[in-house]
Order: sequence, then C-alpha cells, then structure tokens
Amino acid sequence: MLSKKIQAALAGSSAIRAMFIEGKELAAKVGAENVFDFSLGNPATPAPESVKHAIKNLLDETDPMILHGYMSNSGYEDVRAAVAENLNQRFGTKFAWKNIVMTVGAAGGMNIVFKAILDPGDEVIVFAPFFGEYKNYAANFDASVVAVAPNYETFQPDLLAFEAAFTEKTKAVLVNTPNNPTGVIYSDGTMKEIARILQEKQNEYQKEIYLISDEPYRELVYDGVEESFLTKYYNNTIVGYSFSKSLSLPGERIGYIVVPDEAADAEDLLAGIEVANRTLGFVNAPSLMQKAVAACMDEKTNLEFYDRNRKDLYDGLTKLGFLCIKPQGAFYLWMKSPVADEAEFVAAAKKYNIILVKGSAFGCGGYVRLAYCIPHDKILRSLGAFAKLAKEFGLEG
Repeated sequence: MLSKKIQAALAGSSAIRAMFIEGKELAAKVGAENVFDFSLGNPATPAPESVKHAIKNLLDETDPMILHGYMSNSGYEDVRAAVAENLNQRFGTKFAWKNIVMTVGAAGGMNIVFKAILDPGDEVIVFAPFFGEYKNYAANFDASVVAVAPNYETFQPDLLAFEAAFTEKTKAVLVNTPNNPTGVIYSDGTMKEIARILQEKQNEYQKEIYLISDEPYRELVYDGVEESFLTKYYNNTIVGYSFSKSLSLPGERIGYIVVPDEAADAEDLLAGIEVANRTLGFVNAPSLMQKAVAACMDEKTNLEFYDRNRKDLYDGLTKLGFLCIKPQGAFYLWMKSPVADEAEFVAAAKKYNIILVKGSAFGCGGYVRLAYCIPHDKILRSLGAFAKLAKEFGLEG
C-alpha cells in the first residue's frame, strides 16, 4: 500500500508533465513537426560550447579520484568560492565560499531549505500564479503553502492580500522572479514593500520569517530590465539558483543556495542546509557538473533566441485577439482564456495540435501558460493554428 503522502501526490500529479506526455502521444500520431507543444520549460537552444569544452577538459585533465569522488556535502570549496566571487562582481555583495551550498538543481535546493527550516504545520506564503511543485515541496515536510492572489492588471503581487496572509504559522515567504508562469519581473518597489511587510511581521510575531527567492530564470530578462539580488532588501533572505535555464542544462541538476551572513543564526542555518543535503539523500551536488559550471560562470544561453520567440509569439497572439501579459523575463507567456473554464480552452487547442497548460495548475484559473522555449519556426507555424483556435472562440484581431 502506498503512503498517504504519495497517494495525495499522485492525485495532484503535475499538470505540466501530463500535458507534455499528451504532446508526445499526439506527436506519435501526427508527427512531431505538426505538434505545437508549449507545455514544458525544456530549453530548445543548446548549452554554450564552453560548457562542452569544460567537461571534456575536466575529464581529460583531472584526477578521476578527485573529479568523481566525495567532497563536503555543501560542495567543493573552490566551486563555492567561484559562485561567491561571481555574485560579488555582479551584484556588489560580499559573499564567501561558506555562504554557498551547491545543490541538485533549484528543486533540490528548495527541498533542503524547507527541510532545514520547516516544522509540521508551518506555512509558506507564495504568490499566485506559482510553480505548482511548491505545494509538494512543502508537503514533503508536513507544511503547506498559502497562496496570495495577484493584481490581475499587472500580475505583481497584491500587497494588501499579502499582508493579510500572515499567521502564527508563517515560517517563510517564497518569491519567484522572473516568474514562472507569467514571465513578470517583480518591480523594485514591489520587493521593497515585501521586505518592509516581512520586517513588520517578524517584529509582530517575534520570530524569524524567511524570504526564499527561487531564481532559475535570473539571467533570462529582456528590454534592458535588470534583476536585483534580494539579499539587499531583507537580512533573512535565502536565494536558490539553478543553471538549468541560464546554461540550458535542465537534465544535469546543478544549482546552489546562498545564505548571507546577515541572516539570523547564519552559521547554524548553513549547517542545517548542509545536513539536509545529506539526509535527503542528495549527499552532494554532482561533482563533474560542479566543476563544469565553475569554469563557465560568465557564460549564458542564447538570450536572443528566446527574445525573438517572445516577441513573435506575443505580437502574433495579440493580433489574433488573445489577451496576454507581455513577458519581461523567463520563457513563458501567460494568456487569458477566452472562456472562464480554461480546461475547455486547452481541450479545444488540442484539436489544432496546440498543447497548453491550464492556469489552475499554477493556482490561477482562467489563464493558460505557453512555454516558448521551442524552435522559432514552430512559433511562426503555430500562429496559423492559433488563428483557427481564435476563430472558434469568436476572437477578432
């Protein structure tokens, strides 16, 4: 008999993955070239050549007993130092290697942080729409998420609703900017207000409340927008990062956690995160990939590829009459369903070989998400299929 937790997880299994599987099944029937699969955030642009060269050089030039052996549960010290120095140069921070824990991707990072700070019954505030797996990560430790509705004009957080969401059980606030699924970047003003409210609530409840920043899309920003490093806003900030998108390495599962010295009991917090890395069974982040990303800190994926897709998809859909939030970052587009039940809209789209993900999977019904990290020619060819879909729902471009 399965555990009750896993039974619940199966019942709420990822809608994103479900649509990805449907897309694969449809491709087997009509040909992959004829399916416009916007379901999964799986980069279509390859990793930079420097990543391949770094891996080859490491394999050729490094003692395999060192390269493939164990190290501290927090990762190689030289790799952690490289991460710290890169952040310091870019954001004016003052981190040292000890402030960094290498992780098995951003998901592994979120789980070891939750393991370190959450007790059963604790609550984590998230801003809708949000990455649906956050619920599962919290449930792993018998905690829960409390979703705060957005401002539906801008999809910035509703700060009044945020302030009202705190209770004695609140242990952390989780932000994700650039946001999956909307592509919205939380403004400087929004983050300052979130920090102010957090500080007030810490004082009110006389306990630490952490700000956890999940940043796998930090480098994917457009139109000259710049992302800030959120430790400057609030002392009790923990930052999680993944190289999955910035280097097109989603399957390699490599990232890191940052805990600043200014965080309360920072040494104990870092020690707890390190222990969680071991006790959750990760033990340490993959050794080869740690060394590889350390050699490629200044490399980035092909941002122009995503930007062209972003512009052509947004312009094409809005000309057809669809209502969309223009993405500022990441590689997702958030579109309003022309009918209240977006499941009906998603089902209709499949008739034209278009695979979308329901907004309810992100805690925000009435919308759909499109992952535009697909080949550019498919973006262009999909617009003909979207034109038929728009016509079915009576939209006018």
